[in-house]
Amino acid sequence: MLQNIRDNSQGWIAKTIIGIIVVLMAFTGIEAIFQATTNSQDAAKVNGEEISQSELSQAVDMQRRQLMQQLGKDFDASLLDEKMLRESALKGLIDRKLLLQGAEKSHFAFSEAALDQVILQTPEFQVDGKFSAERFDQVIRQLGYSRMQFRQMLAQEMLIGQLRAGLAGSGFVTDAQVLAFARLEKQTRDFASMNVKADPAAVKLTDDEVKAYYDEHAKEFMTPDQVVIDYIELKKSSFFDQVSVKDEDLQEAYHKETANLSEQRRAAHILIEVNDKVTEAQAKAKIEEVQARLTKGEKFEALAKEFSQDPGSASNGGDLGFAGPGVYDPAFETALYALAKDQVSEPVRTDYGFHLIKLLGVEAPEVPTFASLKDKLTRELKTQQVEQHFVEATKQLEDSSFEASDLAQPAQDLKLTVHTSKPFGREGGEGVAANRAVVTAAFSPEVLDEGANSTAIELDPETVIVLRAKEHLKPAQLPLESVAAAIRGQLAKEHASAAAKTKADELIASLRDGKTPLDQAIDGQNWKVTAAATRAQEGIDPTVLQALFRMPKPAAKDKPTFSSVTLADGSLVIVRLNGVNEAAAPTDEEKAEYRRFLASRIGQQDFAAFRKQLEAEAKIERF
Repeated sequence: MLQNIRDNSQGWIAKTIIGIIVVLMAFTGIEAIFQATTNSQDAAKVNGEEISQSELSQAVDMQRRQLMQQLGKDFDASLLDEKMLRESALKGLIDRKLLLQGAEKSHFAFSEAALDQVILQTPEFQVDGKFSAERFDQVIRQLGYSRMQFRQMLAQEMLIGQLRAGLAGSGFVTDAQVLAFARLEKQTRDFASMNVKADPAAVKLTDDEVKAYYDEHAKEFMTPDQVVIDYIELKKSSFFDQVSVKDEDLQEAYHKETANLSEQRRAAHILIEVNDKVTEAQAKAKIEEVQARLTKGEKFEALAKEFSQDPGSASNGGDLGFAGPGVYDPAFETALYALAKDQVSEPVRTDYGFHLIKLLGVEAPEVPTFASLKDKLTRELKTQQVEQHFVEATKQLEDSSFEASDLAQPAQDLKLTVHTSKPFGREGGEGVAANRAVVTAAFSPEVLDEGANSTAIELDPETVIVLRAKEHLKPAQLPLESVAAAIRGQLAKEHASAAAKTKADELIASLRDGKTPLDQAIDGQNWKVTAAATRAQEGIDPTVLQALFRMPKPAAKDKPTFSSVTLADGSLVIVRLNGVNEAAAPTDEEKAEYRRFLASRIGQQDFAAFRKQLEAEAKIERF
């Protein structure tokens, strides 16, 4: 448990503000509300400051997307309660507005320079440990920001973070509170337990009882809400037979393909660096000294191992292997391609320093024949045409479907067939109904209630469909005979559990009164005794542990206290608390951990209370 406290105490006290911002950026979805839009109609006003309908719509959409991401790709978004989502999003926007106002009133501030440092130090914006402007732009684009919008969001998050840290970090705990918590936390308990089994098979039910349950819970026994859709399917593959490739286009593609083939050259070099410790003049003198020794007949490979300051090639005699154009520094490459085999260049200056370059070998490119590439080039040219046709046809399908009152005309325009699905519910079905986007569209208000055609739905990169609802099979009452078995099973479990509860209560009363000896086996079952159980004791049902540590301390050793716990299967556990064991005084380290944990918890409670106070004192208008 102490480790759990260590883990949990990392919240408000130990987390850095940067961490808070990164988490909020990644998971809260509040960023969407800062997109620059205008709307004449407000969703709410908080102390006179507006929250627009556009902000609310964006927050709802972000909340919906995050729920779908958290719950998995198979989650049915149509099951989400739009009204509830809207209320939740609006409450979040109001809370945020109140906190920003509270931060401003409390004179919290965050400078532009400090904001820059946060951005520079955020790991998500770094490549190899250094800030990358390209990575920064990529991340914020994925979040839907411009740089200005992101800075605005981040600045506001930092203000709220300061406010939160200021309040949550001020939690105060007395020594008495720490000791009281430690006493409870380290306490162990001696107990015994005995199961009272529920026996559904022994329960006898009448048809009248089953019928009464059916009538009382009628809404639970309904057919699922289902829909049958018509849809037209556009496949990219269907266009391959509709396009052809001209011989002159193939020849042009072949020449482009082979023109990119280039000669490969194997180079070796000796590098003398120019850096903070070595001037250009010193480096040049050194490379000329090496050049002179080459002229006298010493081996290039040996000199490279002795003098070259390129750690990647020096030990290998300066060998850089084969490479084509565009790999090396322009000055290096120009010198390399001017050499004959085994020739060594004059000293060459690059950004790294001075080089002596030797050409070790040349590999001429192997140019494939036109016949060997024809099939590949044909596929590539056809694919380009098909892609263009598919994009154009998708646009035509979407436009035609939007204007049409059914799918007959769009199908005729594109020479497609209207297909009809089997009935499926909000959980999906077979074929196209196995696709979550199809299910969501089929049950959307626009398609299901208003009778509109859907927008184009991408099933995969090769397939697009448009659908409309053909038939809405609304929920209907299931006949009693089809659900009677399930009802009997449920009622049998409930009755068996109630009987077990009655038996457990009678046993507990008998044990308390002394009519049944404490250590006597009951119905052939012995008590299971556990000594010194902790709050996190392994091998004990959590509900039993929870009940155990809520039980009052026994008045005496021979006067245990009793309780009962109902398990998931309807059975019960009788819990007999025999004794409570007080632990030794906590160590200084333990007291420090408990103090941090309690202070963090109190700080969070203070922050929550502050938010409630802001709300209670604010003038909030919802429209």
